[in-house]
Amino acid sequence: MLQNIIAGLQGIIDHAMVGHFVGYTANAAIGVSWQIIIVVIVFAVSVFTGMGVLVARFAGANQPEKVNRVVYQAFLTAAGLAVILGAVGWAAAPSLLDLVNAAPAVHAEALPFLRTMFIGIIGMMMFFMLSGAFRAAGDVHTPLRLGVAMTALTIAFNLTLIPALGTVGAAYGTVASSTIVSGYGIWRLIAPHAAGVRRGDPASRPQSVIHFERGMELHPDFAIIRSLFRFGLPTGVQGIAMNVAGVLLIRFIGSLDRSAEAQAAYAVGYTELFSLITWTSVGLMGAASTVAGQNLGAGRADRAMAGVRVASEIGLGVAAVVGALFLLVPRYLLAIFGMTDVAVIDIGEQLLRYLSVSGLFITVALSYTGGLQGTGDTRSPLYISILSQIVVPLGLCWFLQATTGLAAGHIWMAILFGHIIRCALSVVRFRQQKWRHITVDLEPPKPRIVTAESELPGAEPHIPMHDVPTPTPRS
Repeated sequence: MLQNIIAGLQGIIDHAMVGHFVGYTANAAIGVSWQIIIVVIVFAVSVFTGMGVLVARFAGANQPEKVNRVVYQAFLTAAGLAVILGAVGWAAAPSLLDLVNAAPAVHAEALPFLRTMFIGIIGMMMFFMLSGAFRAAGDVHTPLRLGVAMTALTIAFNLTLIPALGTVGAAYGTVASSTIVSGYGIWRLIAPHAAGVRRGDPASRPQSVIHFERGMELHPDFAIIRSLFRFGLPTGVQGIAMNVAGVLLIRFIGSLDRSAEAQAAYAVGYTELFSLITWTSVGLMGAASTVAGQNLGAGRADRAMAGVRVASEIGLGVAAVVGALFLLVPRYLLAIFGMTDVAVIDIGEQLLRYLSVSGLFITVALSYTGGLQGTGDTRSPLYISILSQIVVPLGLCWFLQATTGLAAGHIWMAILFGHIIRCALSVVRFRQQKWRHITVDLEPPKPRIVTAESELPGAEPHIPMHDVPTPTPRS
């Protein structure tokens, strides 16, 4: 939670700076660009959801060698995807901005920002991979330290680059900080032994709960990569579906009479201020996923259920406090981002009223989504998201646009209805407890070899060796 709050503050500072130095068109440009980037990156980082399912289950079952193998294969997969996405994103950036009906002034500001983010996407992908791996293995302090370092570096870079370069300066700062921090994180994995102690020394011990040892197989293991995608791909499709819905929602906003003002209000109100709830809830989702996956791996399904319930209760408390601020001091919150245009303020204040209620439902939905994903049920959240984030809100917008005419308030109402439905379906699905029977492993069991000796009366049954946990010495 703390890591994601800090990350959210970084985005708030970026928007505040570009709002003051460039204007509200820069706020709209960053908001539109991030919506597009998230659609792309969510698919790529879906492998990290699959990684989290495997790592949490193997960590709970005390199988560290499998944990290390899974994370290494996730690293190779992420690196390959980053190269492909960077090249494709650079070429497709103008068309993607046309797709969301970006106003000409917004388009001009957004294009260099979007292209820079695509070229430097590998740093962010590695950061997400490292954070997810350490959290799933039970180390929550390393992701926090990496997140704090990345936020501090981004703010330091942007204080210099945004006044000098404008909107694109924010992209340069984000790319530079994420690359530096993820590089350090990878170094921790490949040089994990205590300083001053040589490898091979009996006193040598890994500093990191995950480490790539000398002698590991370095080539891609497609059995593990298939497992990453088997558990992660539904989450990737879910993320794409949700964020494509977000892009189409921006397209509806772009069709309003005051489209640039509405896009700016949406970028600040939903993308930044609402992130005080959503990013906190994403932290709780990761916690619920880890607790549920590790306890299920350890054979404690009752603790998995309790952990998810407690996560949702914490989220409700945070959402209630932030929602109260949205209702009591909306204009002060918008003023932080340099919002001085009367139309932008009015639209933004209206949006925050809807979001003050919506936050209560989305935080519960994300906590229970984490519980489902951590236990290996990654398909149910996909189906729930398609219904609640695409069918309901976009269908409502299309209907109103075709009948009474679409207004900003109609779009905000559609967002709220979608969150309510997602919350209800996620809670019901988790409480059905179908996830208790999901099996997780890196490869299928080997076929039993039948011999005459094995069929003798009283003979011990054959147990494939890869199914026997390897004892791990503990210090």
